[in-house]
Amino acid sequence: MIKKSTAVLSMAGMLITGGSVLAEDVTLQIESWRNDDISIWRNQIIPAFESEHPGIKLDFQPMAPTQYNSALNSKLDAGTAGDLVTCRAFDASLQLFQNGQLTDLTDLESMSNYSDVARSAWSTDDGSQTYCVPMASVIHGFIYNQEIFDELDLDEPTTEAEFYAVLDALLEDGSYIPMAMGINDQWEAATMGYANIGVNYWKGEEGRKALINGDARLTDEEWVEPFRQLERWTDYLGRGFEAQSYPDSQNLFTLGRAAIFPAGSWEISVFRDQADFDMGAFPPPVPAGADECYISDHTDMGMGLNASSPHQEEAKIFLNWMGSSEFATLFANAVPGFFPLSDADFKLEDSLAQEFVSWRNECNSSIRPFHQILSRGTPNLSNESWNTSANVMRGTSTPEEAAEVIQTGLSSWYAPQQ
Repeated sequence: MIKKSTAVLSMAGMLITGGSVLAEDVTLQIESWRNDDISIWRNQIIPAFESEHPGIKLDFQPMAPTQYNSALNSKLDAGTAGDLVTCRAFDASLQLFQNGQLTDLTDLESMSNYSDVARSAWSTDDGSQTYCVPMASVIHGFIYNQEIFDELDLDEPTTEAEFYAVLDALLEDGSYIPMAMGINDQWEAATMGYANIGVNYWKGEEGRKALINGDARLTDEEWVEPFRQLERWTDYLGRGFEAQSYPDSQNLFTLGRAAIFPAGSWEISVFRDQADFDMGAFPPPVPAGADECYISDHTDMGMGLNASSPHQEEAKIFLNWMGSSEFATLFANAVPGFFPLSDADFKLEDSLAQEFVSWRNECNSSIRPFHQILSRGTPNLSNESWNTSANVMRGTSTPEEAAEVIQTGLSSWYAPQQ
């Protein structure tokens, strides 16, 4: 008994210095679907944080993207989820917050670094509470083959008229497919087509919020016109675009067979690896008579705090650090094309990424129009827009018919549109 007591006192003495007890390191586990980012987190982000915050360790544990939502829900329900949770945008994360499984982060110090648009993907419908720190967005526009443009003496278009003049010049030359986009997978038509260019017609947040409030309808001119533009695009997409998949379109562009790619900024790292030519980018061309430009700067990823985590304060230290210039610069350069959403200054190394993010200073940012609130019912408006956009482009629906279909679907369940 004496020996045991002595050992215990000796061990206690090792933990006591100057009258205070030295706490053991706290390890925060991070749940994520971004398994492609393992090396970035473990080799860049985590060492940078831990070097400045002794006593707090990070453990990044991603899973397969397709399994993430269901697996995370199961772990949260069972009480086995990590301390920090990578948040999908909008309803999936909102449901977790409403279930009491994510901590309210409204009063987090760094939250003041984020705009209302940035917070909208992880806030309650009335905007009064925010439950995930906005982490990254993707920006829509067009990527082009600089060598083809130089060869044919083409300039970046800024207006809709200039855009079609460039496409006509490429079509007339005949050496290249003017624009690479297929509709086999449908989502491209809606995401890189309708949502990409449409933001200039419904004037970004103004039009998006009018639709949510019931002050605008999808059969209004500003929502029909983007369908008309997609119909016009089909002259420039090359033979067989109807059966062309998303990877097919990527290959046509990176092999130098197509001049322009309607894109999201997530393509940057992919194209850098696969294309051996210089590239440029331009935002969605503005219609005639427009005095402002708009871009789809879509919220994609956030970070929340498991409400059951025993390490709330330590996790908030990390979440506050996410709003810093250091994190923004690290993340933006590690994953080119995924742009920090904080107002913190950050420096990008990739010239194409620099071009995309510069549009924030020139144009008004908005998010994809149907992702907040409007896709909660059946039929799902976001999914409906895939089908209707593709149908317009394959010629089985007129723009006006497509608009009527999605309006009828929305009106069937959404009270402000009834």
